[in-house]
Amino acid sequence: MNLTVLGGGAWGTALAVSTASRHPTRLWVRDPAQAAQMRSMRRNTRYLPEVVLPPVLQITYDFDAALAHAQGGLVIVATPMAGLDGMLRRLHDHSVGVLWLCKGFAPNTGALGHEIARSLNVRSSVGVLSGPSFAIEVARGQPTALVAASSDDALCEQAVEALHSDSLRVYSSNDPVGVEVGGAVKNVLAIATGIADGMALGLNARAALITRGLAEMTRLGVALGARVETFMGLSGLGDLVLTATGDLSRNRTVGRLLAQGLPLPTILADLGHVAEGVSTAPMVLRRAQALGVDMPITQAVVQVLEGSTTPAQALEQLMGRGARPENL
Repeated sequence: MNLTVLGGGAWGTALAVSTASRHPTRLWVRDPAQAAQMRSMRRNTRYLPEVVLPPVLQITYDFDAALAHAQGGLVIVATPMAGLDGMLRRLHDHSVGVLWLCKGFAPNTGALGHEIARSLNVRSSVGVLSGPSFAIEVARGQPTALVAASSDDALCEQAVEALHSDSLRVYSSNDPVGVEVGGAVKNVLAIATGIADGMALGLNARAALITRGLAEMTRLGVALGARVETFMGLSGLGDLVLTATGDLSRNRTVGRLLAQGLPLPTILADLGHVAEGVSTAPMVLRRAQALGVDMPITQAVVQVLEGSTTPAQALEQLMGRGARPENL
């Protein structure tokens, strides 16, 4: 099966490395200079400098050639969430299976990926690939499990056939809404956990944030049409645990540095990579408020990101909430 990965960031490169030994894989990189450097050096020096790109991995900046390669196969969109709309527009008239890796709500509209695809009336079968995964570990071939979600069962089967390997287990789901909500909200909750860790609140606080954050995530997902059980799986609890506790998590790093008093623009400039939770947080809160869903942790994160509340004040607000039964 031919695969084309659109986007030469860390995650797109890692997945292309993972598949290249088993399927003809072409990685599309937007910048011609970066594409040339990756071809000559066999490394992605900006995003995955320590990973050697296999000789069989094709690298191009020619979008039409990249897409032609995938006819009859699979296209994987590996852009940030802000770029998904534009990428789906470019794919609009092509009948190829499409999965996206980006996690979040669109920064301008608050739409999830499946909502963007539906609004564009994309002809292709579409879905999302998500789950607990740091790019560097996938590129190294370390054991990882993901979930491919789509309302099209044939696309899920195609994704499993293309991506499942000895080191990468791929499960399928027909609940793309739940998988997308989990992948989006976990980034916001990782910022919250990073703040708690940066304030040295302890492991009890971290466990409480993750658990109650999962309840928030589930409430929003169910309100948007997802199934409760999806949030107990890889794209919900699994991805939340990884992103909220892993030292490689960019969103957790943002929260930790905010707790240390660094200004957000400085943090993002020094990070060098996209931390989707920063742009996703206000959109999550907006969608939740429109649906009447209570998300106090998310609201606190938004206030800290906006600078209207300090981490200490946010903690005081959360701890000052009245007692209530534990439920979703």
